[in-house]
Order: sequence, then C-alpha cells, then structure tokens
Amino acid sequence: MIPMPELSIIIPVYNEHETIPELVGRLLKTAVLLNISCEMLFVDDGSTDQTPALLYEYAAKDMRIKIISFSRNFGHQAAVSAGLTYARGNAIAVMDGDLQDPPEFLPSLYALYKEGNDVVYAVRTSRKEGFIKRCAYFLFYRIARATGDGIALPLHAGDFSLMSRRVVDHINRFPERGRYVRGLRSWVGFRQVGLSYERDERHDGVSKYSIFKLFRLAYDCFFGFTRLPLLIINVLAFVFSLLSCLGIAVIFGLRLFTHAYIPGFASTAILILFTGGIQLFMLGIVGEYMKRLYDEVRQRPLYLVDKKINFDRES
Repeated sequence: MIPMPELSIIIPVYNEHETIPELVGRLLKTAVLLNISCEMLFVDDGSTDQTPALLYEYAAKDMRIKIISFSRNFGHQAAVSAGLTYARGNAIAVMDGDLQDPPEFLPSLYALYKEGNDVVYAVRTSRKEGFIKRCAYFLFYRIARATGDGIALPLHAGDFSLMSRRVVDHINRFPERGRYVRGLRSWVGFRQVGLSYERDERHDGVSKYSIFKLFRLAYDCFFGFTRLPLLIINVLAFVFSLLSCLGIAVIFGLRLFTHAYIPGFASTAILILFTGGIQLFMLGIVGEYMKRLYDEVRQRPLYLVDKKINFDRES
C-alpha cells in the first residue's frame, strides 16, 4: 500500500477547461516547494466542456492527481464535501479551481498548521468583483457573524483553507444535506487562525457562481448557522403588534375626543394587503425550514459518483 500523503489538496471544478493547464502546473510546482507527499484531488462537478478530458490526461501522467467525477452537477458545496470524504492526507486543503485562490499560498497555510493550528483559513484582503457584489459580500459576512448561533463566522473567509485530519473527520460525520462547509468548519472549533492574502482575479473564463447560487449559499448559511430568519419573524411580529396597539389607541382617541372622520375602506384594504404580504413572507420562512426537514428525512445522497481515477492504483 502507498503510504498516506501528508497533504491532500481538494479542488472542485466545473467547466474550468481554460484554467486547468495553468492550475495543474502551479499545483505541481507548489508541491515541490512544500517538499512533502501530496495528492491533488479534483472533484469534477458534472462539467460539460473539456474539463474531464484534460484532467484524465494529467491523471494518466501523475498518479498524485486523483479525480472524482459526479454523475451530474450537484453544486460546489457537495463537491467540497466529496473531496473531504475521499481525501487521505493528514492535512487537507480546499481551494477553488479558478486560480483566484493562488496555490503558492498553500505553504503559508501549511506552516501555520504545523505550528499546532487545526484550521488555517485564508482571509481575503480585497475583492476584484463589481461594486454591488462587494457590498453584498460585506453585508452577508457581517449579518452572518452577528446572528451566528454561538459561533463566530470569520469575516471574508471563504472555503480556501487548510484543516487537520481530526477536523475533517468530524465534518465528515455531519449528516446534513444543506451544506455550508465553512460554517461547519467554524462550528467544529479547535484551534483556528486566519491568514490574510490577496485574492487574484480569475485566470480565464467566467465565474460559474451565478447570483442565484450565491443567494442559495447565503440561504444555507442563514438557515443552518444563524438565528436570522426566526429573528426576522419575531421582529416583524413585535413591530406589527406595536403598530396595531398604537392604531387602536389613535382610533379610540379620535372617536372619543374629536369629531374627525376616518375613511374606512382604503385604509382597511391597504392594511389587509400589507399584513397579508408580511404573513406570506413569514410562512415562506417557515416553509424553508420545513423543506430542509423534508430533505433530511428523505435521506437522498448528497452526490453520486460516476468515475474515480487513480484511487484503485493504490492497492
């Protein structure tokens, strides 16, 4: 049997054929700089371009390059989770495949891990996205941190990180389907430290993370690791109860002490429509929790693997 590698590097990819040659080249150079045994675990999330073919070519030349191919696109967090499941290293790094997370930063993360830290997460000092996206990220991280259920989610820290074996083993035991891996990473605890880095622009191609996927990720964070949805319901319920009491007091005051006439239909109709909308919004939040309960009860797998490359060679 081939001994366990010291470091596993997990790279989820989806239609990234433009960046694969540069990514693989820089990863191999970084492995030389690290001077430790490494495996590079690419998780192909159902790519429809030349990404799988390119990866198979590189895997045929270097058995340190391992590939897990999904049967279809299951999403970035499912791909990261699959990588954590199949990674064999004593330390496990996670990075994106678009080269915004520079492979050359891995030795710095590994050095802090060797100092006794169980999680070393990379903190982005600047972003190359547009103004609206930057504002959305700014608000998201601060709201998530302020409303976290007993955990301090680090600001501006994505999936780019390096974790110890015991942290990954704990994360792999979590059964939930609505995965927010960086939240699970914080929830585990142990000794964690952040390290700032300059996030690069995409090397080539366009981002595969659409606005909808970003909102879906934020949903998984808010519904899985914060009190925010329930807090919104409680705040709205309190505000509208207070407004109702004030409205009743005003109406009785006008009726008892003045001769002012209050037209009824328009104000009543507006009030009914507005409160009805708020009630539907609250039901939507409750429905989201029920959907997540339904997903957990069905026990469908998080992903399906179509192919595994360079895993059978180890026996």
